Amino acid sequence: MADGNAVQDRRDSRGDDRGRTSPATFLRQVVAELRKVVWPTQQQLITYFFVVLVFVITVMLLVSVLDLAFGKLVFEIFTGSNTQ
Repeated sequence: MADGNAVQDRRDSRGDDRGRTSPATFLRQVVAELRKVVWPTQQQLITYFFVVLVFVITVMLLVSVLDLAFGKLVFEIFTGSNTQ
């Protein structure tokens, strides 16, 4: 009998028996949450853009160098060095 009560308590704590939210209520809640957002200023946005741009270019260069190095290494392994 105790197991049945535990299952009932878990279902109540999840809120399954409240029903669905109407689309109008959902939209009101979305708008209310968006009003709480602290939007960045234009200067912050420009700064973030350049920080992300520099980071992406750095990672691209790192991946390109590693790709080139591993490509040459694999090429040397499979073709062998013919120094006769």
